This record gives sequence, structure tokens and C-alpha cells, in this order.
Amino acid sequence: MSIKYFQTALRLLTCIFCCVILSINVLHAQAVDYKKVSSTLNELAKKDKFSGVVLIAENGKVKFEQAFGNLDNEKQLPNKTNTIFELASVSKQFTAMTIMMLQEKGLLNYDDLVEQYINIPYKGITIRQLLTHTSGLPDYQNIMDQHWDKTKVANNIDIIEYLNKFAPPASFAPGTKYEYSNTGFVILASITEKVSGRDFIEFCNTEIFEKLNMKHTAIRTLVQKATTPNFALGYMFVPERNKYLRADSFPSSNYTIWLGNRKGPGRISATVQDLLKWDQALYGQSLISNKTLQEAYTPMALHNGAISNYGFGWDLIPNAPNGKIVWHNGDNPGYKTLIMRFVDQKRTLIILCNNATAEFVNLTNALRTAVAGEADTKK
Repeated sequence: MSIKYFQTALRLLTCIFCCVILSINVLHAQAVDYKKVSSTLNELAKKDKFSGVVLIAENGKVKFEQAFGNLDNEKQLPNKTNTIFELASVSKQFTAMTIMMLQEKGLLNYDDLVEQYINIPYKGITIRQLLTHTSGLPDYQNIMDQHWDKTKVANNIDIIEYLNKFAPPASFAPGTKYEYSNTGFVILASITEKVSGRDFIEFCNTEIFEKLNMKHTAIRTLVQKATTPNFALGYMFVPERNKYLRADSFPSSNYTIWLGNRKGPGRISATVQDLLKWDQALYGQSLISNKTLQEAYTPMALHNGAISNYGFGWDLIPNAPNGKIVWHNGDNPGYKTLIMRFVDQKRTLIILCNNATAEFVNLTNALRTAVAGEADTKK
């Protein structure tokens, strides 16, 4: 046997051995602690600190799915696994998807200036900066709260009109820092409408929800929500009364009424099963190519060289021990929501909550640990 042959064989055997060891380690890391998941949720539910639905999937197959609490406390109607919840800012990933679809068709570029499409008093902002919350746009809700006639329901045209009319100062120069911006996603939805020539809601329905058979997902009006039988009402705990009250009974929640026609930053409602269909579609190319999707998972480089770990509608967890994790949460009066995708491990965690529990961050961290086998370092 020649030395060259021996060296080649040795390298091959070494490679096989390493692959076997790596496979054992990966399999070990992928073990999901479903007992911990169940005990964590049941303990919170018994204390009335969690009402909602949780789904965990591996390779697209549901491994855990359970409902807790009520969708309507007054009528004592229980949540079910097909209950529809307000997604709040989890909606932003869908808005980002509409922009990526248009970019892939060559109808816009991420580095186009916003003023090419929408007239706003803030110049030099790119579409990419809107997607990554690095635009510096002021908060539209403050302006509308101060000046809007709250007997009327505002839409994107109204919001943009008021931004032009009152022109509050920008928070910072575009691309210099990260600051979460609902305004940016209002503008993105309006860009989708401008470029496609279609209503944003119709675009989402036709190009995303219907394509993916997301039958229970929609951008619903308040009337539509109220007349949907399995739509979960949102509740907030009032310590002084030691009970949960409907979130829409608080004056602080009224903005969901007079901003009820806004499009882009929120308003989508869905079930956990529909969100799993969305999650699985992102592994394929039914909506956009994998190459285009990777941009959504790419951190944003700021002008000073710093890195912001927010992509296109997704928070990014860098250097996670068990591979790439992308996620987003949502927070509306009475609702707290989350979708977390363990991309390399092909696992999905979805939490839809309708009692705005103060334990939500702790719950998210505990379930991430159980699902991925690691501690959560992002609070």
C-alpha cells in the first residue's frame, strides 16, 4: 500500500469519524424538552398568567400544540388551537415580504430613495433603511394623537398627509442608528401600493395568504374582528381590581380605533397553524427565491460601521449556539405574540397570547431554552 493511498484513506476515515461525532452532537442538541414546555405553560395558566395558544414544530411537523385560557372571559369561551389572534408587529414580516416580492420582479430596489415613490418631508431615506428601522423617521402616532379628529378613522394617506402638514423633526440622520419605527412600515405599505398599483390588503390576500392557503389570516377591520366567532379578545390585568379587563375598555387603547385603517406596521390576525404554513413557505421558494430571502436575514451596517441585528421585518440573533435564529414579537393592547424560527435546526416556536401577560419575556426565554437547548441572551 502506497503512502499516498494510506494518507487518502486516513483522511477519509477521519472525515467520516468527525461527521459521525458531529451528527451525534447535533442530534443531542436537537432534543426538545417538551416536558419543560408543558410544565412551564401549565404553571402559568393555573396562575392565570397565560391565555393563548402555543405551537412548536420540527421539520414542519407539529410536535406540541395547546390552547390555554379563554378567547372571551365574559362568555367563558375557551381558546382553541384554531383561535384567531391579533398578531400586532409580527405583521411587519409580511409587509417586508411584499417589498421583497416587488424587488425580485425588478419593480424597485432596496436602495431607492423613498421620495421616488412617496412624498414625505424627510429626504435621503432608502427603502432598505425603512425595512431595517434605520430611517430616523419620527413617530406618526404622536402627530396623529395631537392633531387627528378622533371621530374619524385614519388610513395611510391621512398619516402621510399629517407627516407633511406638521413635519415633526427626524429622530436622527438616516443610517446612523437603529430605532424601531412603525412609521417606516406605514410608508413601506404605501410604497407597495404605489409600485404594484394594488391595494395593500388585496396584495397580501392574493400574493401571500391565498397562495399559502392561510385561510384564517387577514387584515381585518374592527367590525370584522367583532363578527369573527373564534377571534380572541384582548385582556389586560388591573391590579387594583385584581382581575383581567378587556383591553378595548381602556382609553389608552383607543388608538386602535381611530388608527384602525392603517396598513403596514400591524393589523394582521391569524392562527398558529397559518403561521406555521408561513414559516414552512420560507424554507421553499413559493413566494421569493432563497437568495432574496437571505437579505431579510442580513444584519444592517450603520454608517459608523456598527451592526444592527434587525433584517427585513425580522430580529436576528447572532452567534446562536445551535444555528441561525430569526424572530419577531408583537405587542398590542391585550395581545403579546411571537414567532421564532430556528432556521438551521428546522424548528418553529409560535406564541399567541390574549391576556398581555407580564410573564411573556420570561415565557419566551424559557420556551426558547426548551426548544433550542440554550439560554436566551436577548431580552
